[in-house]
Amino acid sequence: MRLLITAWLLVPFVAVIFPGNTKAGDTEHKHFDRTIAPLLAQHCLSCHSGVDPKGELDLSTQESAMRGGESGVVIVPGELDASPLWQYVESDEMPPKKPLSSAEKETLKAWIVAGAKWGTKRIDPFRYSTDARAGVDWWSLQPLQNPEPPSGTNAGWTKIAIDAFVDAKRTAAGLEPSPEADRRTLIRRLSFDLLGLPPTPQQLDLFLSDNSANAYETLVDRMLESPHYGERWARHWLDIVRFGESNGFEYDQPRDNAWHYRNWVINALNDDMPYDEFVRLQLAGDLIRPNDLNAVAAAGFLVAGPHNTTLPANDKMRMSMAQDEMEDLVGIVGQTFLGLTINCSRCHDHKFDPISQKEYYQFAATLSGVTHGERNVAVPLTKTQQQRLADIEKRSAAIQRELTAIELPARESILLERKNSSAAMPEPPQPLAIWEFDEDFNDRMGDLHGDAIGGAKIEDGCLVLDGTDAFVATKPLGVDLTEKTLEAWVQLTNDDQRGGGVISVQALGGGAFDAIVFGEREPKKWMAGSNSFVRTQPFNGPEDTEATQRFVHMAIVYQKDGTIIGYRDGQTYGNAYRPGELQFYAAGQSQVVFGMRHSPAGGNRMLAGRIQRAQLYARALASDEVAASAGVANLNYVSTAQLLARLTAKQRSQHEQLNAESAALQAEKESMTKSQQVSLYTCVSKNPGVSRLLLRGDVGIPAEEVAPSGLSAVAGMSADFGLAMDASDAERRVKLAQWVTHSDNPLFARVIVNRLWHYHFGQGLIATPSDFGFNGGQSSHPELLDWLAQALKANNYRLKPLHRLIVTSATYRQASKTNVKAAKIDADNRLLWRKSPLRLEAEEIRDAVLVATGQLDETIGGIGYRDVRHFPFKGSNFYESINESTKGKLRRTIYRFSPRGGRNPFLDTFDCPDPSATSPKRASTTTPLQALALMNNDLVFQMADKFAVRVRNEAGDNSAQQIVLVYEIAYGRKANEAEVEIGSGFVSEHGLPSYCRIILNSNEFLYVQ
Repeated sequence: MRLLITAWLLVPFVAVIFPGNTKAGDTEHKHFDRTIAPLLAQHCLSCHSGVDPKGELDLSTQESAMRGGESGVVIVPGELDASPLWQYVESDEMPPKKPLSSAEKETLKAWIVAGAKWGTKRIDPFRYSTDARAGVDWWSLQPLQNPEPPSGTNAGWTKIAIDAFVDAKRTAAGLEPSPEADRRTLIRRLSFDLLGLPPTPQQLDLFLSDNSANAYETLVDRMLESPHYGERWARHWLDIVRFGESNGFEYDQPRDNAWHYRNWVINALNDDMPYDEFVRLQLAGDLIRPNDLNAVAAAGFLVAGPHNTTLPANDKMRMSMAQDEMEDLVGIVGQTFLGLTINCSRCHDHKFDPISQKEYYQFAATLSGVTHGERNVAVPLTKTQQQRLADIEKRSAAIQRELTAIELPARESILLERKNSSAAMPEPPQPLAIWEFDEDFNDRMGDLHGDAIGGAKIEDGCLVLDGTDAFVATKPLGVDLTEKTLEAWVQLTNDDQRGGGVISVQALGGGAFDAIVFGEREPKKWMAGSNSFVRTQPFNGPEDTEATQRFVHMAIVYQKDGTIIGYRDGQTYGNAYRPGELQFYAAGQSQVVFGMRHSPAGGNRMLAGRIQRAQLYARALASDEVAASAGVANLNYVSTAQLLARLTAKQRSQHEQLNAESAALQAEKESMTKSQQVSLYTCVSKNPGVSRLLLRGDVGIPAEEVAPSGLSAVAGMSADFGLAMDASDAERRVKLAQWVTHSDNPLFARVIVNRLWHYHFGQGLIATPSDFGFNGGQSSHPELLDWLAQALKANNYRLKPLHRLIVTSATYRQASKTNVKAAKIDADNRLLWRKSPLRLEAEEIRDAVLVATGQLDETIGGIGYRDVRHFPFKGSNFYESINESTKGKLRRTIYRFSPRGGRNPFLDTFDCPDPSATSPKRASTTTPLQALALMNNDLVFQMADKFAVRVRNEAGDNSAQQIVLVYEIAYGRKANEAEVEIGSGFVSEHGLPSYCRIILNSNEFLYVQ
C-alpha cells in the first residue's frame, strides 16, 4: 500500500539551517528546532497535522510521526532505505507540486541518518508564512508599529503626516500629486462623503463667501456635527453587519422591532462613541448593561443576519442548521472586527491563515449563548419627566395640607358631637370566617414550619388557608376576589420594620399576588400591591406613627369592577387602583396568607409583630361598613357626604377643585411612572452548555470538549480566557468583547481605520476591508496604516478626529482630473496621485433626488418607512412593492424597512447589497438598466415634476433663470452660457419637468469628483 503524503508546501522566505551550517553549541534538540521543524512546518503540516490529517499521518509530534500513518511507519531513525518518507522525497513524488531543493533534501536525509532526534514537543504548523499561506509571523498579526512620517517630502504640498506617507510612495514611483480641487468640488465631495447628501445652495453660498484661512476646516467640523453624519456612516456599518428586517430563508418572518439597532448605530456615531465601546456593546451590551435600552439594542448586531426558523424533524438536520448559523456568526464577528475569516476553519484547519479547527470551535464557544428573539426593556424617565414628578409630589403635598385645613375643623366638630351624643354604633357586617390569633400563636409563628394548626398550617411564619372553599365560589376560569373583603388587626413591635404581607392572596408556587403591606417601599408607610402594581409604587398613605403603640386595623376590598381599595382604621387609605385584569385564583391552587414576612436581613422569617385577628367577608364592604367592622364607626369615621354637608358653599367649591386637581395630578403621575416597556429584536442570552469540536465539521462526529477562547495567532494578548467549559454566556461574551477590543490587539485598530480610508477614497489601503489574512490584499501604505491606527488609539478610539485628519489632508483634497502618464504607471490610483471620482451609492441617489426636489423628510430616528406591503401566505411571508411617494415614505433611505425578501428594484439596480450577506465593499456597476430606472421609475417621474414646481417657485417663469437654478441645485455649480442656451431651448419645446428628469439622469448628478 502506498504511503499517502500530500500537499506539501513551499518555503520562500525562511532560511533553513543545513547540517554544514549548524551553529557551534547546538544540541540535537536545538538543531531540530532550527532546521527540521521549519522544513516540516512549511512543507508538510498544512495537511499532515490536526484532528484529521491526510493519510492519518501526523508529523507535528515525535510520537505521531514515528507512529506513521495508514500505510505504516514512515520514519525509521538511522535507516534511509526503511524510511518511506525519505523515499518519496528523494524521488520528487512529494511534495507533489514542487519537490524540495537539493539542499533541503540533504537536510532531511542527514537528520534521518543521524537518528531523527526530535526537539520541541509539538511543531506549530502555523509558525511560518510561506508563498502559499500565512503563519503567525504574518504582517497583520504583528503588534502595531510607531512609524515616523517620512522627511524630505514635498513640503509645499504636504499638509499633515498623512500626506508625507502618501507623497513618499508616490514620488518613489515617479508620480506627482494633482492640484487641489476648487471649492465647489470640495464642498460637494465632502457633503456626500460625510453626510450622504448634496449641499444646498445656501450651504454653498456660506462656504464660498467664507474667506477665512480655516474656512474648509470649519466646514468639516460643521458637517461632522450634523445629525446626518450618523445616518450616512451608519449605512456603511449596516452593509458590513448584513442588517435586515426579516429572517430570510423559507418563512422570512418580519422583524418589526429590529429598527432599534439601526437607530442605535446612528446615534452612537453621531455621539462619537469611542470605537472600542461601540464594539463592546455590540458583542455584550445586553450583558454588560442588561437594563439599558441602548445597550440591549446594540446587541442586535449579533442577530442582524438571517435566521432559519425551519425546524426539521431530523435531529441531525436541526443541529447542522444550528452549526450553519454559528458559522455565519463567527464569520461576521471575525471579519468585522478582526479582518479574519475564522469561519473557514469549521471543517479543518484554515488553509491560508494560522487558525486551527480547534480554535474555530473555541471561538464559536464564546458565542454559543446567542439566540434570536425579542426583549422588553423599560425606558428610563427623562430629566424633564423626573422634574415634573418632583413638581407633582410637591403640589400634591400642598393640596393635602389645604384639604386638611378645610376638613379638620368640620371633622372635629362632627366627632365631638358624636362623643357627646348617645347614638348607637352601626352593627358591623357578619364575616364569612374569623381567625383568632392568641399570644402563644404569635410567639410560636417564627419557629414553626409545616405544622398543622386547626385545619390551616404554618409556612414561613404565616398562617396559610387553602383557597378551595375558604372564601369564594369556583368559576370556570378559577376563583376571583371580586366583591370580597379581607381584613386583619396587627401590631408591629419596633420602628424599623420593612416589607411583609399583612394580608395577601397568592397563587401556590408564586404568580398572581395581592396584598396590603407595611413599609414595602417607603418606610413606615402602608401601601397596596398586586401582580401588576408589583408593590413598586407608593400607595400614597401618610407615615404610620401608631403601629408600634396599638393594634392597627387594615382591610383590602375588591370592588365589582376590579378596583382595589385599602382601608386603615376604617378610613380610605391611599388611592384606589385597578391592577389590570381581574385576578383569578384557581381552586386548590391559591391561598390566603395572614402574617408578616421578609425581614430586613433577608430570608423568609417572621418579623417582630403580632396578629390579633383576621376575617373574610363574602362581599365588598362599603366604607362605613369597614369602619363598623373595625369598631370605630362612631369614633373616628366621617363619611365624605357628612363632611361636605358641614362645609360652607365656598369651602365645598374649594374642596371639589382641590380634589379634582389632586386626581388629575395622580393620573398624570401614574401615566408617567407606569413602566414603559419597549419591545426590540435583539440577542436573547441562553445557557451555552459545553461546546465540542466536530470532526470534519460533522455534528454526528463530536470530539473533545473545548473552552471559550480567542485566537493564539493574534499578537499582544493571551487567547486563553481562563473560563470553564461550562462558563455562562455572560462570562463568555464579556471576555470576548474585552479580548477583541484590547488595546494590544493589532487587528482591531488596523481594520477600522482601513474601513474609514476605504469609504473616503473608494478603496482601502488594504483592498479587502474584511480580510487581512493571506487571501486579502497587501497594504499599499503599511506605515500609514499603522500611523492611522496609532492616531485612533491616541484619540481614545474616537472616529470623528480620524475623519477630520483624513478629509483635511492634501491627499483627500486633490482634484480628480485624470493624468495619462500617471494612469499608465498606476491605473488603479493605489498611489493616490489624484482623488478618484466615485459614483453615488443607491441610497445617496434616492436621497439626492429627494433633496433636489425639496421633498426629503429629514426626520431623524424612529420607526422606518415601508415601501412594501407584507402579507403571509401558507406559512411564508411575502413583500410586495408599493408606491413610496407619500410624505411618510420620503425619508432618508437608511430608514427603509428592509426585509430580505422585499427588495427595492430601483435600489438594486444601483448595486444596493443583499442584506443576507456582508458587503464590506459595494460593487459599482454601469448598466443600461440604471439609465432606464432613472428615466422610468415612478418615484423619479413624480420627483421630476416636484423639482420643476420648486424651480418655478424660486426662479419664476424665466427659462434662463430656471436653468441656472437647476444647475445650482443638482450640480452645485453655475451653468455656463452654452448650457443655459441648450437648456432653455429644451424647456421651451418639451417642458421643465422633462428637463428636470434628464438632469436627474445625468452623470454629473450621479458622480462625485
